[in-house]
Amino acid sequence: MKYTESISNRLSELLTKNYDAEARYAKAAKIVDTPQLKRFFETQAQNRYDFGYELNSEINSVVGSLNKGPHNLGGAHRAWMSIKDAFTSNDEESILGEVIKGEKTAVDEYKDVLNNSTLPPSTKIILIRQVDNIESALRSSEHFEVVFV
Repeated sequence: MKYTESISNRLSELLTKNYDAEARYAKAAKIVDTPQLKRFFETQAQNRYDFGYELNSEINSVVGSLNKGPHNLGGAHRAWMSIKDAFTSNDEESILGEVIKGEKTAVDEYKDVLNNSTLPPSTKIILIRQVDNIESALRSSEHFEVVFV
């Protein structure tokens, strides 16, 4: 089963956003001092690396090569700038807040793609597993929010 052009583009966007999230988590892990928060960010960076690899492999197995569809670079740049500002301040609470905001957006984007009835079952399984993992990470991050309050 082949992807529609629209789904191919959306999966390419998810792939790119996973790579971006991996980089943000890795950067956050280098900045924060709290050991538990550092480990959380390192774990999430590795998860997002794994997500990207898995999603890239799935896209390639379905379409034969990665279709790099259009990306909302303006939106991605604005999101990165707000995260960059939080990172520049080295305020762990702000960094965590920006990461959480990005992850909530990621959950919405995953669920939007999952609503498409033309997804092959193998792709759907991967996306469900990944969004479940992101939601679990969000629940885990609530522990850190409580500590900062």
